Amino acid sequence: MAGQGSRVFISHLAGVAVFDPNGDQVGRIRDVVVALRIGARPPRVLGLVVEVVGRRRIFLPMTRVTSLESGQVLTTGVINMRRFEQRPTETLVLAELLDRRVTETASGTEVTVLDVAMVQTRLREWEISKVFVQRGRGSRLRKNRGEALTLDWSAVTGFTLAEEGQGAANLLATFEQLRPADLAGVLHHLSAKRRAEVAAALDDDRLADVLEELPEDDQVEILGKLQAERAADVLEAMDPDDAADLLSELPDEEAERLLQLMEPEEAAPLRRLLSYQEDTAGGLMTTEPIILEPDATVAEALARVRISDHKPALAAQVYVCRPPNETPTGKYLGTVHFQRLLREPPYTLVGSIVDGDLDPLPPDTPLPLVTSFLAAYNLVAAPVVDEADHLLGAVTVDDVLDHLLPEDWREAALHGGGEHDGGAHGGEHRDTDHEREAPGGQ
Repeated sequence: MAGQGSRVFISHLAGVAVFDPNGDQVGRIRDVVVALRIGARPPRVLGLVVEVVGRRRIFLPMTRVTSLESGQVLTTGVINMRRFEQRPTETLVLAELLDRRVTETASGTEVTVLDVAMVQTRLREWEISKVFVQRGRGSRLRKNRGEALTLDWSAVTGFTLAEEGQGAANLLATFEQLRPADLAGVLHHLSAKRRAEVAAALDDDRLADVLEELPEDDQVEILGKLQAERAADVLEAMDPDDAADLLSELPDEEAERLLQLMEPEEAAPLRRLLSYQEDTAGGLMTTEPIILEPDATVAEALARVRISDHKPALAAQVYVCRPPNETPTGKYLGTVHFQRLLREPPYTLVGSIVDGDLDPLPPDTPLPLVTSFLAAYNLVAAPVVDEADHLLGAVTVDDVLDHLLPEDWREAALHGGGEHDGGAHGGEHRDTDHEREAPGGQ
């Protein structure tokens, strides 16, 4: 355990691994739960929110923490695996306190919370001791902030006041290394107000990636709180199939308004996707596969495959077509799989090594046939062509899985599946944890 009086800044705990006494990793810290108290008394730290296998979030009381140092947290072997539910008297430090505008008591100056620190008392309890703040609003870039200083908790006030327009720069900096799916988990568990503030602070590309990993209800809610022009920009940054799925969840008039605000060349593929039934190859496909002309070389094909923006399923093959090279293309000639590209000399023309044995899918192919086609030929993607053999797009296995799983699978995944009272680490009941029973306050 960090020694008595040792100060731990909570933003440094984000993503830290949690281990049981056997050295097995339990999960990673996603937040810290505190109870605000009356007057200037510092909040008591109740425990940690830990994300375990399956993206389930559980509560780990501080009484179960045996060591908190060296970039890891050690616990006792008894952990309740029930999904964490925040109580009305509880506050999440990273989600709710960072970026708040509070008041420095001595001067009456408004300051922004950049971080808070906790310390262990002589009674072996943990409490918030310090607040790291910035005077003046400064720049959104962390290196261009105003004056920063560390204050005692008692030297600031206003943490329990409702705040409109709370920023999110420091919260996002804390989680900047998260993959989109993990950041989606963070976003999903925030309040609707905080979720909108974080979404507003994300750049368009990052928000687009995160939206693709969220349940449809969250997608619609977040998009609806953006200004229409920005909502259109975010849709342009999304994968076309995901953007079309999101537009299909909106009222027709709202979807059309957003399409009108998009660049015509970005809106056109979405309109095509929306014209197909959702559970067909046309409705499932992406309109941006890797397309090459027959006189392109293997070296050019491998260069295209290496582009990091391509999802693995799309990068597993290239589609050889006559010009134009944007969907709908000229005549589709065949597919060259990644393994074949690796076996050929770099100067080989892709038109000479196409695999034309497998028939492409028509856009009206129903989902069961798409699934059996991918399974029968061990494919991760399949081309979709129209009656004139123009390539329209490609169906990838991840898009098929999205439609085979239950409609609420993303919601279930973000909550870690169903309810379980126990698990490998025991079945302690959170409802009896006395350390979570504390009055609200400052």
